[in-house]
Amino acid sequence: MDILSIFGVIIGFAAILGGNYLEGGTLAALVNVPAAVIVIGGTTGAAMLQTPLSGLKLAISRLRWVFSPPNLAFNKGVDKVVRWAIAARKEGLLGLESIAETEVDFFARKGLQLLVDGSEPESIRSIMEVESMLLEQRDLDASRFYESMGGYSPTIGIIGAVMGLIQVMSNLSDPAMLGSGIAIAFVATIYGVGFANLLLLPIASKLRNLARREADFRDLIIEGIISIAEGENPRAIELKLNGFLHR
Repeated sequence: MDILSIFGVIIGFAAILGGNYLEGGTLAALVNVPAAVIVIGGTTGAAMLQTPLSGLKLAISRLRWVFSPPNLAFNKGVDKVVRWAIAARKEGLLGLESIAETEVDFFARKGLQLLVDGSEPESIRSIMEVESMLLEQRDLDASRFYESMGGYSPTIGIIGAVMGLIQVMSNLSDPAMLGSGIAIAFVATIYGVGFANLLLLPIASKLRNLARREADFRDLIIEGIISIAEGENPRAIELKLNGFLHR
């Protein structure tokens, strides 16, 4: 669980609500169902229009990463690669076959299988780098869904504000209707800008950073696999991969 993300959401909304209270406002003044329907529905619909079904499913599944990111322990990754190198030095590359069969990470398992099959180092690098690039692009596409929502949300909020003002102008003769129209106008703008800057854009940025971190971890695996294929000493491999610990 990412405590920092949870505190970030709490602090962000607490600052807005607290500032509203200090200015003499009430929570009820910020609750407006029509404005929420306009902003949330319009923003979601616009983002869905530009996203294929597979991309939408991925974006929804990646949302959990914001509060429960993948556990990428780079130091454990280095230790694992060093164990592979030691096994390869003692038993040869074929000795990695049993390790490959029990490896839970499919990317690492693919690299180990290429080693066992006797592929050339450059061939292994080419295959794994293409795989890593495609995985990173897929994860970045998930972040772009929320980034696009963050771009649409303020504009949809303005649309809601204009709709509220239209209601106000069409009911100038009825003072009882003016209040609801003005409320929709201003609250829709708050919702649009608030959702974009407190939730949607930070979520997109968080997923983008996690995608890059996952790519860095795959780079560690690639360098380790190539080093084993080239017959490097396990200690030398460890020293090389320790550079990834500072990322």
